[in-house]
Amino acid sequence: MFTQETRIRVRYSETDQMGVVYYGHYAQYFEVGRTETIRGLGLTYRELEESGILMPVIDLAIRYHRPARYDDLLTIRTTIKDLPGKSITFYSEIDNDQDRLLTTGHVSLAFVRKASGRPCAPPAALLDRLGPYFP
Repeated sequence: MFTQETRIRVRYSETDQMGVVYYGHYAQYFEVGRTETIRGLGLTYRELEESGILMPVIDLAIRYHRPARYDDLLTIRTTIKDLPGKSITFYSEIDNDQDRLLTTGHVSLAFVRKASGRPCAPPAALLDRLGPYFP
């Protein structure tokens, strides 16, 4: 299992009139977590794309426990629990700066060859970096 933590602060533009984060922004927070998780493994989305691999989202689930509010400092905890096959799933938890769980969810992405648009195996570089976390 590999876990990465990323911290972000809620911006005013992400909130509604009540100062609560608009629900649609959580998918973006999960994306920030995914991007930084890949970076934490020593890769970037750019490198994966330049190698000819795209990763479209095929599943997204979000559960809202408590609201995030303007100026909250959030911790996005992103975990990869299984070695990827034709897809990879990122599990996310978002806490506020009082360590209260706000949101949980997961996002699954397929591996697709850029040239053909067809599903493919995960990149060897990703598997190599994840290998030590899955003995």
